[in-house]
Amino acid sequence: MYGLIGKTLVHSFSKNFFTEKFKRDGIDDKYELFELPEIEQFRDLVDNVPLNGLNVTIPYKEQVMQFLDEIDETAKAINAVNTVKFMRKADGSLFLKGYNTDVIGFSESLRPLLKNYHTHALVLGTGGAAKAVAYALGKFGIDYKFVSREKRGDNFTYGELDEKILQKYLLIVNCSPLGTFPNVDAAPDIPYQFLGAEHLLYDLVYNPEKTLFMKKGEAQGTVVKNGLEMLHGQALAAWDIWQR
Repeated sequence: MYGLIGKTLVHSFSKNFFTEKFKRDGIDDKYELFELPEIEQFRDLVDNVPLNGLNVTIPYKEQVMQFLDEIDETAKAINAVNTVKFMRKADGSLFLKGYNTDVIGFSESLRPLLKNYHTHALVLGTGGAAKAVAYALGKFGIDYKFVSREKRGDNFTYGELDEKILQKYLLIVNCSPLGTFPNVDAAPDIPYQFLGAEHLLYDLVYNPEKTLFMKKGEAQGTVVKNGLEMLHGQALAAWDIWQR
Protein backbone atom coordinates (compact mmCIF):
# COMPACT_ATOMS: atom_id res chain seq x y z
CA MET A 1 0.00 0.00 0.00
CA TYR A 2 1.23 3.44 -1.01
CA GLY A 3 -0.49 6.80 -0.86
CA LEU A 4 -0.54 10.57 -0.74
CA ILE A 5 -1.16 12.78 2.28
CA GLY A 6 -2.31 16.39 2.17
CA LYS A 7 -5.07 18.60 3.49
CA THR A 8 -7.21 18.68 0.31
CA LEU A 9 -6.61 16.12 -2.42
CA VAL A 10 -9.57 16.52 -4.80
CA HIS A 11 -7.18 18.07 -7.33
CA SER A 12 -4.61 15.27 -7.24
CA PHE A 13 -3.78 13.01 -10.20
CA SER A 14 -1.38 10.85 -8.15
CA LYS A 15 -3.78 7.98 -7.52
CA ASN A 16 -4.66 7.68 -11.20
CA PHE A 17 -0.98 7.84 -12.16
CA PHE A 18 0.08 5.02 -9.84
CA THR A 19 -3.04 2.91 -10.39
CA GLU A 20 -2.41 3.00 -14.15
CA LYS A 21 1.29 2.26 -13.63
CA PHE A 22 0.54 -0.74 -11.41
CA LYS A 23 -1.95 -2.11 -13.93
CA ARG A 24 0.41 -1.56 -16.87
CA ASP A 25 3.36 -3.17 -15.10
CA GLY A 26 1.38 -6.06 -13.60
CA ILE A 27 2.05 -4.91 -10.02
CA ASP A 28 -0.44 -6.03 -7.36
CA ASP A 29 -0.15 -2.88 -5.22
CA LYS A 30 -2.55 -0.11 -4.29
CA TYR A 31 -2.25 3.68 -4.03
CA GLU A 32 -4.75 5.68 -1.97
CA LEU A 33 -5.40 9.31 -1.04
CA PHE A 34 -5.31 10.18 2.66
CA GLU A 35 -6.70 13.61 3.49
CA LEU A 36 -5.45 14.78 6.88
CA PRO A 37 -7.14 17.89 8.28
CA GLU A 38 -4.20 18.20 10.71
CA ILE A 39 -0.64 16.89 10.41
CA GLU A 40 -0.93 15.40 13.91
CA GLN A 41 -3.11 12.70 12.32
CA PHE A 42 -0.04 11.41 10.47
CA ARG A 43 0.95 9.17 13.37
CA ASP A 44 -2.53 7.60 13.54
CA LEU A 45 -2.36 6.87 9.81
CA VAL A 46 1.06 5.25 10.12
CA ASP A 47 -0.04 3.16 13.10
CA ASN A 48 -3.25 1.91 11.51
CA VAL A 49 -2.57 1.48 7.79
CA PRO A 50 0.05 -1.02 6.51
CA LEU A 51 2.00 1.40 4.31
CA ASN A 52 5.19 0.94 2.29
CA GLY A 53 5.55 4.54 1.18
CA LEU A 54 3.88 7.93 1.07
CA ASN A 55 3.97 11.05 -1.04
CA VAL A 56 3.40 14.37 0.73
CA THR A 57 1.74 17.46 -0.68
CA ILE A 58 0.46 20.89 0.45
CA PRO A 59 0.68 21.95 3.22
CA TYR A 60 2.66 19.18 4.96
CA LYS A 61 6.02 18.97 3.15
CA GLU A 62 7.75 20.74 6.02
CA GLN A 63 5.48 19.70 8.90
CA VAL A 64 5.85 15.96 8.21
CA MET A 65 9.59 16.10 8.93
CA GLN A 66 9.03 16.09 12.71
CA PHE A 67 7.64 12.54 12.48
CA LEU A 68 10.53 11.03 10.51
CA ASP A 69 13.52 9.10 11.82
CA GLU A 70 15.93 10.26 9.12
CA ILE A 71 16.03 12.90 6.37
CA ASP A 72 17.94 12.46 3.12
CA GLU A 73 20.71 15.04 2.58
CA THR A 74 18.96 16.75 -0.35
CA ALA A 75 15.65 16.95 1.51
CA LYS A 76 17.51 18.30 4.53
CA ALA A 77 19.12 21.03 2.42
CA ILE A 78 15.74 21.94 0.93
CA ASN A 79 14.02 21.59 4.33
CA ALA A 80 11.02 19.87 2.76
CA VAL A 81 9.98 16.25 2.23
CA ASN A 82 7.57 14.96 -0.40
CA THR A 83 8.42 11.24 -0.24
CA VAL A 84 8.52 8.95 2.80
CA LYS A 85 9.96 5.44 2.68
CA PHE A 86 8.75 2.89 5.27
CA MET A 87 11.36 0.41 6.48
CA ARG A 88 11.73 -2.08 9.32
CA LYS A 89 14.65 -2.21 11.72
CA ALA A 90 16.16 -5.49 12.93
CA ASP A 91 13.81 -5.53 15.91
CA GLY A 92 10.79 -5.11 13.64
CA SER A 93 10.07 -1.50 14.58
CA LEU A 94 9.14 0.99 11.89
CA PHE A 95 11.76 3.39 10.50
CA LEU A 96 10.68 6.34 8.33
CA LYS A 97 13.05 8.17 6.00
CA GLY A 98 12.18 11.36 4.12
CA TYR A 99 13.28 12.37 0.63
CA ASN A 100 12.55 15.16 -1.82
CA THR A 101 11.81 14.07 -5.39
CA ASP A 102 10.17 17.38 -6.35
CA VAL A 103 13.62 18.70 -7.17
CA ILE A 104 14.21 15.79 -9.57
CA GLY A 105 10.86 16.15 -11.32
CA PHE A 106 11.17 19.92 -11.63
CA SER A 107 14.78 19.86 -12.86
CA GLU A 108 14.10 17.27 -15.55
CA SER A 109 11.00 19.14 -16.74
CA LEU A 110 12.56 22.61 -16.75
CA ARG A 111 15.94 21.79 -18.33
CA PRO A 112 14.77 21.52 -21.99
CA LEU A 113 13.02 24.92 -21.77
CA LEU A 114 15.92 26.97 -20.44
CA LYS A 115 17.63 29.54 -22.68
CA ASN A 116 20.91 31.30 -22.01
CA TYR A 117 19.03 34.47 -21.01
CA HIS A 118 17.13 32.70 -18.22
CA THR A 119 19.63 33.80 -15.58
CA HIS A 120 17.18 35.19 -12.99
CA ALA A 121 13.95 33.69 -11.67
CA LEU A 122 11.03 34.69 -9.49
CA VAL A 123 9.66 31.94 -7.24
CA LEU A 124 6.05 32.67 -6.33
CA GLY A 125 5.38 31.25 -2.87
CA THR A 126 7.59 30.19 0.02
CA GLY A 127 6.32 26.72 0.96
CA GLY A 128 7.91 23.30 0.59
CA ALA A 129 7.52 23.14 -3.19
CA ALA A 130 9.03 26.60 -3.55
CA LYS A 131 12.06 25.48 -1.56
CA ALA A 132 12.59 22.49 -3.87
CA VAL A 133 12.29 24.75 -6.91
CA ALA A 134 14.78 27.23 -5.43
CA TYR A 135 17.23 24.39 -4.73
CA ALA A 136 16.96 23.22 -8.34
CA LEU A 137 17.41 26.75 -9.69
CA GLY A 138 20.55 27.10 -7.60
CA LYS A 139 21.91 23.90 -9.14
CA PHE A 140 21.27 25.39 -12.59
CA GLY A 141 23.18 28.52 -11.57
CA ILE A 142 20.05 30.67 -11.81
CA ASP A 143 19.71 33.54 -9.35
CA TYR A 144 16.27 33.62 -7.77
CA LYS A 145 14.07 35.68 -5.52
CA PHE A 146 11.05 34.50 -3.57
CA VAL A 147 7.84 36.49 -3.96
CA SER A 148 5.24 36.55 -1.20
CA ARG A 149 2.51 38.78 0.15
CA GLU A 150 4.61 39.96 3.08
CA LYS A 151 8.18 41.21 3.20
CA ARG A 152 10.58 38.54 4.48
CA GLY A 153 14.30 39.18 4.29
CA ASP A 154 15.34 40.18 0.79
CA ASN A 155 12.37 38.65 -1.03
CA PHE A 156 9.99 40.66 -3.21
CA THR A 157 6.39 41.30 -2.31
CA TYR A 158 3.81 41.11 -5.09
CA GLY A 159 3.29 44.85 -4.75
CA GLU A 160 6.96 45.53 -5.51
CA LEU A 161 6.96 43.78 -8.88
CA ASP A 162 7.29 46.28 -11.73
CA GLU A 163 8.50 46.51 -15.32
CA LYS A 164 12.16 46.86 -14.33
CA ILE A 165 12.09 43.71 -12.20
CA LEU A 166 10.27 41.68 -14.87
CA GLN A 167 12.74 42.77 -17.55
CA LYS A 168 15.47 41.09 -15.48
CA TYR A 169 13.63 38.07 -14.08
CA LEU A 170 12.60 36.20 -17.23
CA LEU A 171 11.74 32.89 -15.54
CA ILE A 172 8.70 32.91 -13.24
CA VAL A 173 7.68 29.77 -11.34
CA ASN A 174 4.32 29.58 -9.58
CA CYS A 175 4.75 27.39 -6.50
CA SER A 176 1.52 28.55 -4.89
CA PRO A 177 -1.76 26.61 -5.20
CA LEU A 178 -3.47 29.60 -6.87
CA GLY A 179 -5.44 28.48 -9.90
CA THR A 180 -5.81 24.86 -8.80
CA PHE A 181 -9.15 23.19 -9.54
CA PRO A 182 -11.82 24.08 -8.53
CA ASN A 183 -10.54 27.66 -8.05
CA VAL A 184 -9.63 28.03 -11.70
CA ASP A 185 -10.35 31.77 -11.84
CA ALA A 186 -7.47 32.62 -9.50
CA ALA A 187 -3.92 33.56 -10.53
CA PRO A 188 -0.83 35.08 -8.89
CA ASP A 189 -1.05 38.86 -8.70
CA ILE A 190 1.84 39.86 -10.94
CA PRO A 191 1.92 42.66 -13.60
CA TYR A 192 1.34 40.44 -16.63
CA GLN A 193 1.38 43.45 -18.97
CA PHE A 194 5.18 43.58 -18.63
CA LEU A 195 5.72 40.01 -19.84
CA GLY A 196 7.11 39.21 -23.28
CA ALA A 197 8.38 36.51 -25.61
CA GLU A 198 11.57 35.85 -23.62
CA HIS A 199 9.65 35.07 -20.44
CA LEU A 200 9.09 31.49 -19.35
CA LEU A 201 6.15 30.88 -17.00
CA TYR A 202 6.23 27.53 -15.22
CA ASP A 203 3.21 26.58 -13.11
CA LEU A 204 3.53 23.71 -10.65
CA VAL A 205 -0.27 23.44 -10.82
CA TYR A 206 -1.38 20.77 -13.34
CA ASN A 207 -5.13 20.70 -12.79
CA PRO A 208 -6.47 22.44 -14.86
CA GLU A 209 -4.07 21.67 -17.72
CA LYS A 210 -3.82 25.38 -18.55
CA THR A 211 -4.16 27.69 -15.56
CA LEU A 212 -5.16 31.34 -15.63
CA PHE A 213 -1.51 32.17 -14.81
CA MET A 214 -0.48 30.37 -18.00
CA LYS A 215 -3.27 31.90 -20.09
CA LYS A 216 -2.30 35.41 -18.99
CA GLY A 217 1.30 34.66 -19.92
CA GLU A 218 0.38 33.25 -23.32
CA ALA A 219 -1.62 36.39 -24.06
CA GLN A 220 1.69 38.28 -23.75
CA GLY A 221 3.57 35.83 -25.97
CA THR A 222 5.41 33.93 -23.22
CA VAL A 223 6.39 30.27 -23.17
CA VAL A 224 4.33 28.36 -20.58
CA LYS A 225 4.54 24.96 -18.92
CA ASN A 226 2.36 23.22 -16.35
CA GLY A 227 3.44 20.86 -13.59
CA LEU A 228 2.15 17.54 -14.95
CA GLU A 229 5.54 16.43 -16.26
CA MET A 230 7.08 17.39 -12.93
CA LEU A 231 4.41 15.31 -11.15
CA HIS A 232 5.24 12.28 -13.26
CA GLY A 233 8.98 12.76 -12.77
CA GLN A 234 8.79 13.09 -9.00
CA ALA A 235 6.37 10.14 -8.80
CA LEU A 236 8.71 7.83 -10.73
CA ALA A 237 11.64 8.99 -8.60
CA ALA A 238 9.58 8.21 -5.48
CA TRP A 239 8.80 4.74 -6.84
CA ASP A 240 12.50 4.11 -7.38
CA ILE A 241 13.18 5.06 -3.76
CA TRP A 242 10.43 2.81 -2.45
CA GLN A 243 11.79 -0.15 -4.44
CA ARG A 244 15.41 0.13 -3.26
